[in-house]
Amino acid sequence: MERREMLKTLATAVAGAVSTNALAADHEHHHHDHGAMGKANAALITTASDCLQTGEACLAHCLVLLGKGDKEMAACAQSVNELLAICTALMKVASQDSRFMPALAKVASDVCSNCEKECRKHEKKHAECKACADSCAACLKECKKLAI
Repeated sequence: MERREMLKTLATAVAGAVSTNALAADHEHHHHDHGAMGKANAALITTASDCLQTGEACLAHCLVLLGKGDKEMAACAQSVNELLAICTALMKVASQDSRFMPALAKVASDVCSNCEKECRKHEKKHAECKACADSCAACLKECKKLAI
């Protein structure tokens, strides 16, 4: 199997895993009464979740392009990878209304800002980058409301 085909297969697998996780989360959400949990942070949870979805698609796209030799996408892929880690943590602490949420929101705002800046460099050429940048901007706005 050529390297290009292997990277395409990897990107497809990542996208499939994300879709499966999103469907599982949606399924779980509809079958449990969470009451007040997370209501105070609903906008933050929603924007962080959106960042995860668009970020996974952007990273998969970057990996395909990197596999084709487009080294210009390296910084974008790295910033998106950081975004995925921080938004996963942000969703969890926001869902729990953790006392650490304001501090994490401050870090997340820095990560979202950086990722948005990197993705904006490619938004006219790559729809995945534009979607990720837009999600980062929305999450950044919510993070700034809570950041210390």
